[in-house]
Amino acid sequence: MIKEFDVQNPQQQSRRNFLSHSARITATGALLTAGMASGFASASPFKAGAMNEKCDDASQINAISAPHYQLRNVRLEEGFEREGDIVIATKTGLYNLEINNGKIVAIQPAKDAPATTLPAFDARGLLLLPATRDMHIHLDKTFYGGKWEAPRPRKGKTIMDMIAREQVLIPQLLPTSVEHAEAIIGLLHSKGTTGARSHCNIDPVSGLKSLEHLKLALEKHQQDFSCEIVAFPQHGLLHSKVDGLMREAMQMGVQYVGGLDPTNVDGAMEKSLDAMFQIALDTQKGVDIHLHETTPAGIAAVKYMIQTVEKNPQLKGKVTLSHGFALAMMQGAELEEVIAGLSEQQFTVASTIPLGKLNMPLPQLSQNGVFVMTGTDSVIDHWSPFGTGSMLEKASLYAQLYGNSDEFGLTRSLAIATGNVLPLDDSGKRQWPAVNDNAEMILVDASCSAEAVARVSDVKATFHQGRLVFGAVGKV
Repeated sequence: MIKEFDVQNPQQQSRRNFLSHSARITATGALLTAGMASGFASASPFKAGAMNEKCDDASQINAISAPHYQLRNVRLEEGFEREGDIVIATKTGLYNLEINNGKIVAIQPAKDAPATTLPAFDARGLLLLPATRDMHIHLDKTFYGGKWEAPRPRKGKTIMDMIAREQVLIPQLLPTSVEHAEAIIGLLHSKGTTGARSHCNIDPVSGLKSLEHLKLALEKHQQDFSCEIVAFPQHGLLHSKVDGLMREAMQMGVQYVGGLDPTNVDGAMEKSLDAMFQIALDTQKGVDIHLHETTPAGIAAVKYMIQTVEKNPQLKGKVTLSHGFALAMMQGAELEEVIAGLSEQQFTVASTIPLGKLNMPLPQLSQNGVFVMTGTDSVIDHWSPFGTGSMLEKASLYAQLYGNSDEFGLTRSLAIATGNVLPLDDSGKRQWPAVNDNAEMILVDASCSAEAVARVSDVKATFHQGRLVFGAVGKV
């Protein structure tokens, strides 16, 4: 008999049901539900709809409390079907996976799998894919989880106007920023994301408060979500005089020094970039800079950063160029030379895959050895109301923008959402999952990864370190 074990979308649960359910989780120490409070608005002021109470049977929770279990009837990709040189389909089969302490320790064809005494759960033929990663998001300042609020009109507004708006808004967001961050973590879980890189404001208005609040939210989700933090001088490193605050932030568990438009905001490209890199050098941290500038100054900034890393080899492989819209303004030999420099100095490019006039050379970057990743940036905040939190949606957008509409191209497009983890390599050999891989995975309602990308298939279950943090599996 199969019973359904269900971790519902946290945005659909009432506060009363959450509190009673959380108490059961604490009492049982259940493995597959250890992260299910993820994103639930505990002590949340937000309005949430009623939840389907499939999870109220505490005996189901007790039945999966061990860290060692089997996930049966998982659909895995096995190879490509070809007509000549053309990939026309993806072959799949059903497998049983054994999970132990967050690792995949055994993979066997379902038809050949021997009987087991382990707790067992049935994936019912759903497709297993690598969990996705949101590598550019602002968890510290979001409207998500609260009432609907569209951004103010931006037509004609400069970035300095937006900074002035933020100086008023941030104090209004701070009292509930922990709850908002937790709500958005729950949304990310529901979309298949178990890891992120979040930029966090360091500014004269909030000081280190935004960072403190973000850390509080993340500490509540150590068991179900992984997150790197970028200390982000949103109001300008020089313009807002936050060098000292940035250095304090580096001592608070932050992994990256952030930066912002050194010409448009700070008014001094070299001085601004030098200050940013100096903090990174002094604290032995990485760099992740927002660069929106599309003027010749933006192009000059990219070239200056490449030169700086060249002169300071300890920074090699530790710099991320977020947005990097200046790359869309280059072409021909100039673009090739810059991409070669980014590749040589092992830069990473984080792109939200923008729509509109900018045509970012993302495939060209990847083809030349530059690691490209993506993120939602904002789900809903004072900058944009359009984010869904779905990295599968970003992979689908990538496929559409860059002409990857065939089976092979769609499967390759998944890479931007998963940190280059793909079930099949280019030749069609299965490379994921493998024994000893971390159990960072999702079950989706799709026949193969090409369909999941093209159709942005529903995520039915999300696992972080082997723990079910969202969705449902059947209990055998």
